[in-house]
Amino acid sequence: MGVIPVAGVAFDLDGTLVNTEPRNRAMWTRLFRDHDAPHDDALIASFAGRRAVEVLGEHVHLFPGRTAEDLFAQAGAYEIEEAAGPVAGAAELVRGLHALGVPLAVVTSGVRDYAEGLLAGLGVRDLLAHVITAEDVTEGKPHPEGFAAAARRLGVPPGAMVAFEDAPAGVAAAKAAGMTCVGVTTTQPPAALVDADRVVVDLTEIELLPGPALRVTGVS
Repeated sequence: MGVIPVAGVAFDLDGTLVNTEPRNRAMWTRLFRDHDAPHDDALIASFAGRRAVEVLGEHVHLFPGRTAEDLFAQAGAYEIEEAAGPVAGAAELVRGLHALGVPLAVVTSGVRDYAEGLLAGLGVRDLLAHVITAEDVTEGKPHPEGFAAAARRLGVPPGAMVAFEDAPAGVAAAKAAGMTCVGVTTTQPPAALVDADRVVVDLTEIELLPGPALRVTGVS
């Protein structure tokens, strides 16, 4: 599948457009350490691509007397030194798709203020027709609700859309919604994204073609 016709695109945000994963991992690791809660790399990695309150709810028994909402607020108040720069090719791809008239959305597990801030920093917020956040859905990834909402709001059949995702939960959500999915290995090894239709190292491996269509030259 070297060339993919595209009538609409849905981007994940963390790890797909903006490289926030090092900062997020540091934040969740600090939260568990501050509460002397047992954790390992796999547990911290499980936050990737999912709504944080849902993940915290699965482990709230490790934090006696606290709720998932309390813990989320505490983690959000941390000052984390790790920078969160753009994924290579991200802004250029969004601008190029917009110039071709492709309707665009973001589907993120983050909350709205957080997402809006990152997209403004990337300089592409005004190019996106819709931003679907954790507050806009009742079921987070890997449930397809967010991607289905993006297709509905864009007025594009899911089967004619391409989703870009960096996390297994996001890939599962996009595929369940009926979209073609391109996995980006910014936070995961290629093997973790095996369910994606194509896998790329970053977004510089996406070439825009008239049609419009995407030529993908990735690792698989």
